[in-house]
Amino acid sequence: MNFLAHLLLGSASAEQALGSMLGDFVKGPVHQLDLPEAVRGGVWLHRRIDSYTDAHPLVLQSKARISLERRRFAGILVDMFYDHLLARHWASFTDRPLDDFSRDVYCQLRAQRALMPERAWTVVSYMSEQDWLGSYAELKHLHRAVDNMARRFRRETAMPGGVAELEAAYHGFESDFLAFMPELQRFAEAQAAALTSADSLLDLPPSNPSA
Repeated sequence: MNFLAHLLLGSASAEQALGSMLGDFVKGPVHQLDLPEAVRGGVWLHRRIDSYTDAHPLVLQSKARISLERRRFAGILVDMFYDHLLARHWASFTDRPLDDFSRDVYCQLRAQRALMPERAWTVVSYMSEQDWLGSYAELKHLHRAVDNMARRFRRETAMPGGVAELEAAYHGFESDFLAFMPELQRFAEAQAAALTSADSLLDLPPSNPSA
């Protein structure tokens, strides 16, 4: 899943929200990360959510909707498409308005700058300044986000213009997402409960150490 979904599912506290964000920026076993315990818990939750998502039949079905031309980028594209669909269907999954949620998360993350690697801080800065979380609902902004992501690759790829994949099979992706998201919410809630009750991260199921 991408930023919006991770932050929705893993923001019970400001520290957990930071960990949910940092899951894409830190490596190694969670219990060895040089971060406060609550932040490490957010990283653990991020990785559990990613592992569950990557193996889920509905997500695999969405990835199979991506053309062969862009299939190698299916994971990235589907993550971003699902954030768009989450923003579009936001009220189905939480009572908090998206604008309020986004504003609060930006403030929480920016207040913890000292705990972020520089690369993560750069992303958070752009995210908050350009309101990435709120903008995902509009396809024109999703086009821009996907094309910006494509620029991170050193070589030219077929990823630019990737939102055309979503537009070509919109109802299919939407159907997959709407069936998947409630299951993911239930999974994340169960994992968050396990995190709360655990005496130590070592007592929890392992997450992908290389994520």
